Amino acid sequence: MLSKTVDGLKSDKKVRTIIVRSEVPGIFCAGADLKERVKMHSSEVGPFVSKIRAVINEIANLPMPTIAAIDGLALGGGLELALACDIRVAASSAKMGLVETKLAIIPGGGGTQRLPRAIGMSLAKELIFSARVLDGHEAKAVGLISHVLEQNQEGDAAYKKALDLAREFLPQGPVAVRVAKLAINQGMEVDLITGLAIEEACYAQTIPTKDRLEGLLAFKEKRSPRYKGE
Repeated sequence: MLSKTVDGLKSDKKVRTIIVRSEVPGIFCAGADLKERVKMHSSEVGPFVSKIRAVINEIANLPMPTIAAIDGLALGGGLELALACDIRVAASSAKMGLVETKLAIIPGGGGTQRLPRAIGMSLAKELIFSARVLDGHEAKAVGLISHVLEQNQEGDAAYKKALDLAREFLPQGPVAVRVAKLAINQGMEVDLITGLAIEEACYAQTIPTKDRLEGLLAFKEKRSPRYKGE
């Protein structure tokens, strides 16, 4: 279901920002169903995890900004799902960790690659080797999340913050935001000189857009721009 939903969003130019959240109180995503995993033959586990990794990669490659709203547990594959999002916000009471080594396996949904890119190699190794679980304040301190909020009575403090962030993104040029994400994502994987060439190529995509001209006109006329993503 998640894969199908993500697939439908890829080419939907009306979607400006995606918030990934859970409607289960106290749980963002608790990772693999271990009772289910026990019943699996060892030959089934690899393909099953490969499918999960593919879905998480699809989320990471979505062209529009993505925000993970972590209002509860995000463990194992659940944290890997959040790591695939551009921005993570969490309630202080949320719990986050890549706990796979506790089960004598390793993160298999991108965790060994995305966590070090998010918080640095040494800290990522420490967290993965120890299977440590962090609360919201600890996660903010190591740079795993961008914002930490005290949980509210409704249990959706992180989601409300994610909505606030999404509303900040909405007025900006849709093409520009998508191209900026592409430039950042691709540039982070290469050296600076190559990254600057990627930026130049991405900038060039914004020059012929109607939105760029609308932005200049709106500035001249001292009004808010009306961008159409064209």
